[in-house]
Amino acid sequence: MNDIPRLFQAFVGPAIFVSASALFVLSLNVRLMGMVSRLRQYLHHKYAATKQGRPAEAEAYAAQIASIEKRAELIRVAFLLTLVCLAGTVLTCLLLGLGLYWRIAELLAAIVFVLSLLSLLAGTIYYLREVKVALSSVRDEAADSRFMDLSEDSASVGERRGPSPL
Repeated sequence: MNDIPRLFQAFVGPAIFVSASALFVLSLNVRLMGMVSRLRQYLHHKYAATKQGRPAEAEAYAAQIASIEKRAELIRVAFLLTLVCLAGTVLTCLLLGLGLYWRIAELLAAIVFVLSLLSLLAGTIYYLREVKVALSSVRDEAADSRFMDLSEDSASVGERRGPSPL
């Protein structure tokens, strides 16, 4: 019975990381869904440009699609690594509970917790890499003259295109 207070003290660290990981996952999910939405929009515009015989504009959209896909892949990896951390911290709590009855579980809990934190660190590094290049799509589009066709046809297409990429 003396080990119960110690168990709850041991839960504090992993429990904080469960909450932190969940907030990080939420942030990554919002960012990834924004990119997916933008990719869908660009795919539709690329298809329309191809169908209407505007190959330069279609190529410009293809370049933007490739750029956003690379960034989305960084976010996807960060998302997965953070989910691994979340699962690992929950597993750590379970192992700490088992540690009351099975001493090897305490050692396993410490190992799983350290691995979970390393996974969170790796996910954060991927997120930092994506944030570092976050404005590249906007800069590329602004510099791409294929988006700047001055004919009236393209002006109306430009209005339908919407805001700059994420």
